[in-house]
This record gives sequence, structure tokens and C-alpha cells, in this order.
Amino acid sequence: MTTTNIISDKYNFKTIEEKWQKQWEDNKTYRVEEDESKEKYYVLEMFPYPSGRIHMGHVRNYSIGDVIARYKRLQGFNVLHPMGWDAFGLPAENAAQKNNSHPAIWTYSNIEYMRIQLRQLGLSYDWDREIATCDAEYYQWEQLLFIEMFKKGIVYQKINTVNWCESCQTVLANEQVIENCCWRCDQLVQPRKMNGWFFKITDYAEELLDDLDSLPGWPEKVSTMQRNWIGKSTGLTCEFPVDGMDVSIPIFTTRPDTIFGVTFMSIAPEHPLLNILIKGIDYQDAVLAFADEIIVEKQRQSIEEEPIKRGKFTGRYCVNPFNGQKIPIYVANFVLMEYGTGAVMAVPAHDERDFEFAKKYNLKIAPVVIPDGLNLDPNKMEEASTIPGTLVNSGQFTGMDSIRSQAEIIQYAVENQIGGPHVTYRLRDWGISRQRYWGAPIPMIHCDKCGVQPVPVADLPVLLPEDKDHGAKCKPLHQRDSFKTTICPGCGGAAQRETDTMDTFMESSWYFARYTSPRVSDSPLDKKKASYWLAVDQYIGGVEHAILHLLYSRFFTKVLRDLGYLDIDEPFTNLLTQGMVIKDGSKMSKSKGNVVDPHDLIGEYGADTVRLFSLFAAPPERDLEWNAQGVEGASRFLNRVYRFILTHKDLLCEKCPWPAELSESGRGLNRKTHQTIKKVTENIEHNFHFNTAISGMMELFNVLSSTLSEDNKETTEPAVIQEAVTHLLVLLSPMVPHFAAEMWELSGNSGSVEEQTWPKYNKEAVKEELLTIVVQVMGKVRSRLQVPADTSDETLVEMALSDENTLRFTAGKPIKKTIVVKKKLVNIVI
Repeated sequence: MTTTNIISDKYNFKTIEEKWQKQWEDNKTYRVEEDESKEKYYVLEMFPYPSGRIHMGHVRNYSIGDVIARYKRLQGFNVLHPMGWDAFGLPAENAAQKNNSHPAIWTYSNIEYMRIQLRQLGLSYDWDREIATCDAEYYQWEQLLFIEMFKKGIVYQKINTVNWCESCQTVLANEQVIENCCWRCDQLVQPRKMNGWFFKITDYAEELLDDLDSLPGWPEKVSTMQRNWIGKSTGLTCEFPVDGMDVSIPIFTTRPDTIFGVTFMSIAPEHPLLNILIKGIDYQDAVLAFADEIIVEKQRQSIEEEPIKRGKFTGRYCVNPFNGQKIPIYVANFVLMEYGTGAVMAVPAHDERDFEFAKKYNLKIAPVVIPDGLNLDPNKMEEASTIPGTLVNSGQFTGMDSIRSQAEIIQYAVENQIGGPHVTYRLRDWGISRQRYWGAPIPMIHCDKCGVQPVPVADLPVLLPEDKDHGAKCKPLHQRDSFKTTICPGCGGAAQRETDTMDTFMESSWYFARYTSPRVSDSPLDKKKASYWLAVDQYIGGVEHAILHLLYSRFFTKVLRDLGYLDIDEPFTNLLTQGMVIKDGSKMSKSKGNVVDPHDLIGEYGADTVRLFSLFAAPPERDLEWNAQGVEGASRFLNRVYRFILTHKDLLCEKCPWPAELSESGRGLNRKTHQTIKKVTENIEHNFHFNTAISGMMELFNVLSSTLSEDNKETTEPAVIQEAVTHLLVLLSPMVPHFAAEMWELSGNSGSVEEQTWPKYNKEAVKEELLTIVVQVMGKVRSRLQVPADTSDETLVEMALSDENTLRFTAGKPIKKTIVVKKKLVNIVI
């Protein structure tokens, strides 16, 4: 299609965008291969779940990534910018059932539609690298990795109290329970004991924590969230023998300096010693009933939620190994089995939670750390004292500084064989078992004779069974006898397949690596290709993934390294967490009725206008407030540029040499052009503030338009105008690629705008032209000022009146008036 076919007075976005999308697709413009002669740049947005339609959050996220990808290409980088689909999971299964379809049909249909939508946005993806995690060609390698992790001891199976969602018929990770409810269906979560598969992410806890320091390109809030989730604590571990029984309760404390102040023991309701402690005593039934009650309550609480303190005396006592004191044992609702040992030595004088509990149940309070200048009377204390001080009533450690005493108390425990130093983490192992259909089958086999064994690698993938009746409900794998029944690879006898499927976070924990070699057919990864592309230079997504996806991806990268597939420690060098798109003060959602459909916007304004608005409305890390006037404004700007180029097409197409000397207007336009290049480059390079970059380009266009007004067009050199337009189009091209490509062609430029080099500003050209302004007082020269040529008269007067030399002649005298001779002098009349 030639340019003349689509020229009109109004910018015809539909025809123009279709033209360039077809050209990019036909020419595979954004297809990329490894090139050792060029520096690589891997930019990636978190891939979407194929829900059926993109939303404005997608538009914003992918537009940000696309600007970065296009910018880096123009800078000469070899850019990898792939796209795929996070396609497994309950939402597809539930939606398919609701619509009397099958998850596979539902998912692939949605992928087809969303792929069209993404292409309409003009996103510069290498579509040859597209993956869908529900493809067997993808999850077969996931199954292989599972087997290799099993053989390496990173995977194990255990009975565990899990978060069970009855509605979804599946187990949820702790992170997937939001305010007592399933993060998918919003139904209450119940505790259930079940055998499940776990990844030993805790084996990597210290490395996951330490390596956060190697990620200066991550937002500090995300690093902090991960540090808190990993939750490293150092302190003392020791055992409190149970009085009258041959068992002990192990504890861990970060405050060994308070161990002489322990007045009771609190244990979790799930603690394995609880049944032993209460067996056969009068307290048994009441304690068990209480324990069952609070187990349910705890499963419904978020980890951050602080419950009202409740407890029940077990009828047993234990002995403090440091002072021999006998203290009561309580089962308490605030003790977590998942943290430490599941038992807490309670020091109510120096821990607020223990203090509240002691007050409620009338338990002893014994201060052992006295801050300087204070006298702690346990009968008068209204809250716990948690600040350092001097030890009292602490045996041989009495009189010591509480902080310095901690190491000596731990050493005492070691020497007396009653305890020692210990490190613990809040992080728990990752439970990946899910009891549904639409997920990657776990490749294990259960044999009564041989035990649990991995599926032979030659038999991979373990495929999901295909349902002949796609309208039928998708039964979980444990309800499918034909799937379960198999042969033991060890003895050849009858056996059963594992019927759990993998948590879908498994798929998203390594997809970024698979993009580097998506078609390799004999291994999960081509290590040479992975070594060229990884780590991802810029990752983009929502801060809501700070703990789940990002932590799991970091863990999985380290596992892939240890399995020999990768040679990096961290997957994402830089991370950008973009804000939400909000309307009427809240996040866009169907339930709130405030959704704006990108499809409708693109149909009315075009993809480039929608992209420009999403980039211009707010910095990427801030929430974007929907504004219909903002979309109109973006459209008006593009139409103004279009009309300008159309009007001055003859001038722009007839290329002119650079003159030996520039006129005043020429110097002004040249200066603004290079100042804009500098501003846009710095805004993109340093903080991705596309909004201020776009504002700078709008300012340049205003100067350009003014330069070609009736008053100036004869005095401004054509070469300067041509350079300004050329650079403006290159600067605009990452934001509005269809528009820039068409305007580049319409302006008579050779090649395509994608083939250009990102402009560099001239350091001399950006300098403001300086004028010497004479300052007179009553007509006599008293000073001289060096000022930029575009300084306003008002600013000149202010500078003249505050000038040090001038003040010697005007101080204390009333100023009658000031006279400005433009660009020459300021005369002060006193």
C-alpha cells in the first residue's frame, strides 16, 4: 500500500495501524536471534492468564514494556521481547464448566482472541517464541525438572495440615489465603490433613535473603516484603523438660537475655506433643476441643492478623533448665506451628503478647531486664518493657547488660548441654499439590511393593486425559480410574499414578528461561542460548506478585542453576512494579461496574492514542486515574502532528544541507530539539517517567509549530526544521509506533523509523544562549547580568533589583519605576 492511498485531512488510525501491523508481521520485524557481536537486552512483562479479553491494566503494563523494548532496539541492543500465556489453573476450569465447555477449548479460544488484541496494540513481540504453559511441549519439561528435583532431594511428600477450599476442591498455599478466603473464589478456607508434595524452598532461605542485596534495580518495598516473608531470626534453642514425663518441649527465642523471666509455656494447637501431654488426664477432652476450635480459626486468619489472645491450661508443667522453676503449659491461639518450634517460652514482663495473655489468665509476671532509671513493679506494670537494660534475678548473669549477656547465655547453654545458637526462618516449604484437573500432572507413581517412584523420563510427558465429552464437568484426576491405573516401573506390578497436579505458580517460575529456547525439543533449556539472554534485564508487573511469583521465580532460578541448566543466581536484574488503573477512586473491576474496555477505545481512537494516554497520564509506578479527557487530549496531539507534517510535506521531503550559520530562530529550534533529546533520554533511562518525556516532546512540537508560523517560517533554516521533525518522530516511535512509522514515511525519510539510531544530544546545542544585560540606576551603568536569551522581562527586573552591585545604589530608597529595553538593559528609577 502506498502512502498516497491513506493520506487524508484527518489521521486515519485504523488504516494506518492495520498497514504497519501487517508489515511487521509479514517481515517478522521483531524476530530475534542470539548475536554475540551485539549487547543483548531482555525486557519482559509478566505474562497474562488468558481470561478472554485484555483490560486497561494489560494495556498499561505491555505499553510500558514495549516502549523500553523499542527504545533499546533504537540504541543498538539485541532485544528479546517475548509473550506467552499462563494458561493452567482453576479459573479456566471453573469458567469452562460455567460455559459448558472444556478448559482446553476455553483456554485456547481465549488465547486466539487475546493474541489478536495484543497485535492490535502494535506490541513488538517476537511471536515465534510464544508459549502456553498448558501445552504438553511446555509442561513435559516441568515434569522432568520435578523428577530431577526429587532425585536431588529438593522435593518430598508429607502429611500436613493444609488450606482446603471446598468450593475449588483444592489445596491453597498460605500466600493464596486472603483474609480467611480463597484468593480465587473468595470462599472460606478450611484446615485439612492431607498428603502432599513440597519443594524445599527453605533450603535456599539464606541465599534468597542474602541475594536481595545484589538487586539494587528492585524497588526497596519489594525487597523488604521478601525479607519479611523469609523472616530470618537468630537466637537460642533449648528444651524445657516436662515435669513427671520423659519428654521435653523444644523452644527457640531471639531474647535469651529474658530466659530467667519465663513464667509459662505456650504451645500451638497442632503441636505433636499436645496429645502426649494430655493423654489420660482430666484436662484431655477440654484441651482437645479447644485445640480443634482454634485450628479452624487460625486457618481462617491471614498471617498478618493478630487474634484476640486465647488459651487453655493443659494440666501439665515444664521446668526452666536455667533456673529449675516449674511453669504451667498452655495451648494458645497465637502460637504458630509453622514458625520456630511451635512452642513459645512466655516472658510477660518483656513481651507484649505474653503480657496480655498473663493479665488475662492471672499468670505470674517476673521482670528480669531493668532499663536505666526505671523500677519495674510487676503488680503495677501496664505494659511489657521491651527496651534493653540490666539483668536482675538472672543467676550468674545478674548485673550484666542485657544485649551483651545474650551471647554469654547462649555459650552457657552450650557448655552445660542444655541448648545452643540457632537460626530460624518464617519461610515455609512450598506446597505444590493441587487436587484438580487443569494443571500439570505430578510425574510420580505409587506402588505398594516399591513405594513412591518417579515416572521414567522416557515416558514423559504424563499427559492430562482428554475428555471426549467436552461438555462434561472436568473430574479431578483422583476421580479418574483410567488415569490412575498404571504399571510400576520397578517391579512391573499394578500401581497408581499420582493424581495431584502442580500449583500453577510452578509454570510461571521458569517461563522466562524457556523463552530463551522455546523450541528446543530435547531439554528444558538450551544452556548456551540461556546464558546469552539471561538474566532478564527489565521485568515489569504488579507489586501484588512481590511474594508469590517473584520469590518462587528466584528460588526456581537457583534450582535450575544447581541442576546445571543455568549459570545465573537471580532471574531479574531490574524490576518495575507499575501502579493500577483506577476509575472513580477504585481499581477497575466488573463487580464495581467501572471497567473501560480497551477494545472499544482502540476502535474509537486507535491503539497509539490509547498507548499514549496510558503512558502520559501518570508515572509507571503510580496508579493511573482514568480520564476520558486525557484520551481526547492524546488524540488531539497526534492529529496536530499529522496535520503539521501533511501541511509541510514538501518542505520536509526536500532534504537540505546544514547551513554554515543559523539564524536566531534556527538556533532556538535547534536548542529545543537537543534539549528534548536529552530530557526524553534521561526520563526513559533513569526512571521510565514516560509522562514527562511525552510532555517534553509536546513542548518541542509547540516550538516547531511556532517556528513555522507566518512570522518565522521564512527565517528558520529548512535543515533545522527537518532535523527537529526527524528527531521528534524517532523519539515518539517507542510510544506511538504505527503513527511514527507512517509519519516517517510521509516526511520523505528513507528506510523505516525502526531502523534508525536513537539520537544523541549535542552538549553545546543544549546550552541556553546568554545575553549581557546592562543594569542602570538613574541612567548610569551600575552592573551587568549574564542571562539566558529567553529570560522574561519580569525575571530581568527581579534579577536587577536583587543584584549585589545594584543594591549599593538602591538600598533603602523607594523604587519609582523600572524600564526594560528588551535584550539590552534594565534602568531603575529611584
